[in-house]
Amino acid sequence: MDLGRLLQALVERGVLLRRIMYVVLAGLVVADILIPSKYDRFPWESIGGFGALYGFFGCILLIVIAKVLGHVLLYRPEDYYDE
Repeated sequence: MDLGRLLQALVERGVLLRRIMYVVLAGLVVADILIPSKYDRFPWESIGGFGALYGFFGCILLIVIAKVLGHVLLYRPEDYYDE
């Protein structure tokens, strides 16, 4: 199969693929809650779903920090070069 046709098929089925991924992710979180971990180094690692929440909030924090740094260091007014 041609790569272009494969990518087009994935784009056409984007909503279905997104829903499948949400179900898979929810299943992983439920499995993490129901199946206890045996190799916890810290007490909070034994909380079900902790890894998913930690990763989610970590990503949100990275996005916020990147946005703040972009506004502070990179973004300039529209007439910045006209002066």
